[in-house]
Amino acid sequence: MDDHLLGWLKTLDEERLARVLANRLDAIAPPWPRRLDTLAQRLGNGFAVMEVLRGLPLPALEIAEAALALGDRVDAQTLATFFGVPEAEVTPWLEVLFDHALAWPDNEGNVHVVAALARWWTAPFGLGEPLAHYLNSWTTSADALRALAGSLGLPPAPKRHLIAGICETLSDPARVVTLLKRAPAGAERLLEEFTWDGPVRDVDGGRFVVPGTPEKWAADHGLIFRPSWNVAEMPREVALALRGPGYRPPFSPVPPDLATLPVDPESVDHLMTLAAPHVVERCAAMLDNTSKAPLPLLKAGGVGVREVRRVARETGCDEDETRLLLEVCAVARLLAWDEQAGGLVPTERFDRWRLDDAAARLRVLLAAWWRMERSSLRRTGGKYGTVLGDDPAGSAVARVRRAVLGVLARLPASTACADRAGLVRLAHWHAPLLDRALLAECAPAVLEEARLLGLVAHEAITDLGRALAALEAEAGDESDDSSPLVEHDPALIECSTRALASVRRSALFGADLTAVVTGPPSAELAELLDRAADRESRGSASVWRFSPASVRAALDSGYTADALLADLAEVGTIPQPLDYLVHDVARRHGEVTVSTVACIVQASDPALLAEIATHRRLGRLGLRLLAPTVLASAMPADKTLAALREHGYAPVQVQDTGEVTIRRARVDEPQGGRLILLPGGQVAELDPPAHALVEPPPDPREHARRLFTAGGTGPQSTGRTWAVIGRMAPRLPTAQQSLLGFVVDRGVRAGITLADGLTATVSHGELRSGVLDAWCEEAGDYLEFPLADIVEVRGAYA
Repeated sequence: MDDHLLGWLKTLDEERLARVLANRLDAIAPPWPRRLDTLAQRLGNGFAVMEVLRGLPLPALEIAEAALALGDRVDAQTLATFFGVPEAEVTPWLEVLFDHALAWPDNEGNVHVVAALARWWTAPFGLGEPLAHYLNSWTTSADALRALAGSLGLPPAPKRHLIAGICETLSDPARVVTLLKRAPAGAERLLEEFTWDGPVRDVDGGRFVVPGTPEKWAADHGLIFRPSWNVAEMPREVALALRGPGYRPPFSPVPPDLATLPVDPESVDHLMTLAAPHVVERCAAMLDNTSKAPLPLLKAGGVGVREVRRVARETGCDEDETRLLLEVCAVARLLAWDEQAGGLVPTERFDRWRLDDAAARLRVLLAAWWRMERSSLRRTGGKYGTVLGDDPAGSAVARVRRAVLGVLARLPASTACADRAGLVRLAHWHAPLLDRALLAECAPAVLEEARLLGLVAHEAITDLGRALAALEAEAGDESDDSSPLVEHDPALIECSTRALASVRRSALFGADLTAVVTGPPSAELAELLDRAADRESRGSASVWRFSPASVRAALDSGYTADALLADLAEVGTIPQPLDYLVHDVARRHGEVTVSTVACIVQASDPALLAEIATHRRLGRLGLRLLAPTVLASAMPADKTLAALREHGYAPVQVQDTGEVTIRRARVDEPQGGRLILLPGGQVAELDPPAHALVEPPPDPREHARRLFTAGGTGPQSTGRTWAVIGRMAPRLPTAQQSLLGFVVDRGVRAGITLADGLTATVSHGELRSGVLDAWCEEAGDYLEFPLADIVEVRGAYA
């Protein structure tokens, strides 16, 4: 924990603290911190700091980098002078850092940067460690310090004064320039390389011990330090002095311009209302297709191009749309690997998904795309990647998607982007930690995918896209089963409902055996018509045509003539030719039957076969008498043989030629269950426990008030935790007392049971007057549990 950060938090009023908490919801996620010292630990966490940095624009990061480069004794005016800009341009971005607890001012106005930032950012602006780091190192002896001071013309003095004098001398550009006038040939070029391409460079260690070489001269005068034989570093103050008083690091307080065009808002809304229902409808059709023909995976992972094109052809999608929807459905856990089927098939979650209303189905798909860590339509070297293959860019792809959509969401309503290169520049300004090349490569794919999903139209963001873009912090990871905060967001619910409000739920049936839907069909209507007719066109109006083959396919799927006509009658008026067609096909349907037979059992004695066919214990074989001397079995030959032998018969297996077959017994391998496809080609079990909605952080203002009431610091560990628990919790065995001690001292999770049978999952505990005051996950709050009533403690694993 950073004591400076804790000290600053204690100086904040309630309103300012609430502003910090609103920007750092990660720090008050459950179990929320109940005191400022715990809050300071969370705010200073290294991984949390990096996540916050990813969401800050370029000038805020430039300010933080400059504060790191200049050290602790830096204020707003010093930073402004360093950048060569008025202080008024620096102050707003400093406030951004303060509001995110990445930096804070002390009582004298000096800016302190969170320690985790220095650990991640080791060479701000290409500058090395401060001089004091090298001069105070144990590798620098007192004799070496005196020799260095002497070479700089400094008088003998105590060590502390020597270090101060050396730092002052080498921080002064004028003195360094004067010093360089005495340098041997080649020293200036050597130092220039360290100044602009350092601070760390590989060197020839032997040249540092040869008198007269530029390397030895630079080392003797404190311009370069050598931590190891073949590596040298230039101190920060020396590099700044050599860069000169005119050096100004980059500072971009104004975002780059983006060329825009006005667009017709009605046209944008219209395209959104066409695309949104189409996505839901095509996903249902595609998943129905995979239920009939599972998608095999390549040996190297992913779905092959041939299979993608087959699905596109059979479902009426284009190839790009198929690529996108296959990956979205896999991330949404609607499509998964099935060991028995030998391919990707719809999951049980798909069965539940298709029963939801259309808007809820759309939100599931959008939430999956929002957290998806691969780009379906990204071209690398002019080629698409493998569908559901591994993408080495991983989570960076998801951040690119959110950055691009975020830029469009910041534009005024009814405004389109007219320059994709400018869009990339502006997205990088808002998310500077993203790789610029990856951003440029993925941006066109993001826009195309968003267009297919109804989030972008005419290069302008739709209302649906704007609602999704506002949920950047709630996106989650691709490995998550779902994104409840996205799927249940009120604004997204409203926009998804409106995007699907114009869908048609009825059709116009013609005497020419066609069905016309004047507008985007609902998923239910499209599914019904796809089952009984062939789609001839799609777009603003969709046309289906009935034929004997299409009606027969509907009857093959389980429809009867009356049931099919009843369903069609619910969505339109049935003309007489269609009624005749359905009944005519139904009359001939089933004239000839075809059965699947796993194997045939033959015998010359009809009485023996009749006995076997009626044997109650052989019922699982599904035996049927086809002829007096022929039985059909529903089980494979090996299992039929085993069952007959088990019940006293002596069958033999024969080939098609009639010859007896002798085979070795084979142990059946255990069959796996359904699996989920995860990033990197990994799989996981499909049916994890159902997850409740993620508990959101508390309201920042209310929690700020709670922190003020609780005070700054909590009870300090005295090392007597186990002694107190051993005395106050006598019902627990020693091992369980130890586990409870870790709940208190380390904040680990554990399940407890009280004497009255109550169970709870607790963590982050404290001991107070014979009670355990700990976070209870079931209650979503801190509760008190009497130690004397705890009868069991067990491990709880996430």
